Amino acid sequence: MKIEWKKAVGLAAAVAMLVPMAACGANGGDSNASGESKPSQTQSANLTVWGPSEDSEWLKDMEEAFGKAHPEYKVTWKNSVVAEGDAAKTVKTDPTAAADVYMFANDQLGDLLNQNAIAPVNDVVSQQVKEQNSQTMVDSVTGTDGKIYGVPYTSNTYFMYYNKDKFSANDAKSLDTMLEKGKVAYPLQNSWYIPAFYLGAGMTMFGSKGTDAKAGIDFGPNADAVSEALVKLVANPNFSNDDGTLGLAGLKNGTLDAYFSGSWDAENVQKALGDKYGAATVPTFKAGGKDYQMKALAGSKAIGMNPNTKAPEVASAFAAFLGSTEAQKKHWEMRQIIPSDKALTNLEGMSTSPYVQAQLDTIAKTSVAQPTISAMSAWWTPAETFGKALVSKQVNDGNVKQKTADFMASVKKDVANKQ
Repeated sequence: MKIEWKKAVGLAAAVAMLVPMAACGANGGDSNASGESKPSQTQSANLTVWGPSEDSEWLKDMEEAFGKAHPEYKVTWKNSVVAEGDAAKTVKTDPTAAADVYMFANDQLGDLLNQNAIAPVNDVVSQQVKEQNSQTMVDSVTGTDGKIYGVPYTSNTYFMYYNKDKFSANDAKSLDTMLEKGKVAYPLQNSWYIPAFYLGAGMTMFGSKGTDAKAGIDFGPNADAVSEALVKLVANPNFSNDDGTLGLAGLKNGTLDAYFSGSWDAENVQKALGDKYGAATVPTFKAGGKDYQMKALAGSKAIGMNPNTKAPEVASAFAAFLGSTEAQKKHWEMRQIIPSDKALTNLEGMSTSPYVQAQLDTIAKTSVAQPTISAMSAWWTPAETFGKALVSKQVNDGNVKQKTADFMASVKKDVANKQ
């Protein structure tokens, strides 16, 4: 399908004009004595670009489109295969020799900043990021200094898959209703999933934007009520803990009617359920007699620029171009990568893919940006330990308040050690 590139061309041109990199060797035009502009010279640049192997074709198409949009740049491209999840690890070997532009998973932002391997975007690109994305997505690439690092192009979170023969769309809004009507699995021992309950009831992680290390992890006033609700959840005969293999298998063999996962499972869920395939954002749950909305941790995949690049103007323009509306549209058409761009919610094929709306709804309404600061590492082990104790019923009605207090103390101690 042919793409109309006017919006992307205009934005990238603006980026190139406003990047504050004049001292780095850009060959812009100037004026003669009569005030007439001289033609701009062509700027040559060598750009190394990293991305996953699955995006090789998309990247080549975008590089070709960028070249047509920017005849003022003569770019020699070098592409290498580095998955988004491996960007920080690969950069670490030598940041000065790493790619000029690379795709990365946002949970690596802290490491990339520590390695001086990612540059903040300029004001024009910052405005692009804010206009295109939800606040959760903006927060996902915001550093502790308040600056934006990278251009998001897709979101990463989890939501709920369910059997439509068992649950209506209205049923799927409430976990308690679902447990009355069918079998539900959730990975309580997984420290990426378990915070959805505590976050829904008021817990905050490192302040409102997840960047304030001094704020720590504040469980809020409802931690005991949430833990008590989770003890009841484990005891419910219609609940199963998902160890990472149970959910999809259960949908296939009919022993489960719903489980929680992400877009990576969509194809297999569709094969398992066929016309019964449904998906929705995370539901509400009851704790202490009140209804709370679960809040999933969410992140993004984004385009970053190496501050050590020898062609900062061109690299910045290309990073913005890769995250542009039209580039995200092409990404969906080629690989069904769900755009982070809020304007791209009704592309061809989206309406017939239940997981797409579920992910978009989760990002927009029922998610919290996963903190990327190093202190976040203090959460994972204590949360996993507590989740496993819930599943094994070592946490029970008789000791839940004390165990919750111990859990909170452990997290607080680990956070303090990271500061």
